[in-house]
Order: sequence, then C-alpha cells, then structure tokens
Amino acid sequence: MTALNGTVCQCPRCQQEADHPERELHRQMNLLCSRLDEQQRRWYVALESNRLGHGGDRLLAQMTGLDDKTIRRGREELAASLADRPAEGVRQPGGGRPSVEKKRPRNRPGAAGTGGSGNRRGSHERAEVGAQEPAAIECALV
Repeated sequence: MTALNGTVCQCPRCQQEADHPERELHRQMNLLCSRLDEQQRRWYVALESNRLGHGGDRLLAQMTGLDDKTIRRGREELAASLADRPAEGVRQPGGGRPSVEKKRPRNRPGAAGTGGSGNRRGSHERAEVGAQEPAAIECALV
C-alpha cells in the first residue's frame, strides 16, 4: 500500500497479502498526514494514538512513519491543551534554515542618481518625444 507522500503502512496487517478493512483507512491517514505541516501531523497522530489507547504509539509509528517519541511529544502537547503555544509559525524561534539577506546592487559610475558622469538624464530632465536641441533645428533650416 503506497500513499502519495511515499509513506507505506508498515503495520503487520498491511504487510500481509490478504486485504483487510483498515487498509483504505491507513492509506487515507497517510494521505492526510502528507498534507499537514509538522505540528499538525504530530497532533493528529497523537490524537489517534490517544483514541487507540495502549500500543497506539507503536502502531501509528508503523502506519505513518513518525517516530514514537514524536507521537509521545504530540500527546504531551495535547495534554497541555495547546493553548499555551502560539499559532504563528511552524517552527520555534531560531529553528529552521537561517534567513538570507538580499544584497543591494552597487552604484555604478554613470548611473542615474549616483552623481557619476554618465549620459543618462536625471528625473528632472525628461526628454520629450520628437523634441530636438535648438542648434539641431537651426542646422536643419539652413
């Protein structure tokens, strides 16, 4: 039995060739877990573990591929009623990959607004379409 996220239920009943009624339920649980973030997955599996009772952590670890310590942590968080935890982000402050600051481009000589001696016109010197310099007009009339 394969789920879309690649997690295969490793429970003893799903490993047998014979079909069993919970096979589709296990597939759906793995599909749902693949769509949840880390915390939500941990809490959902912990809730199911509470429902199953004794041996639930081990069975759900086999079904979902989550570590039994992760499921235990989820049960502890559920017992603390999750009200103490902020719902701002998935990771704790400082967790995850370090942020990368964007670098500002260097000012090139001659670029507008840099004071360079380029041939670009500043924003106050807008060129009008079809306008010519006065000297060019005189040359054209002669």
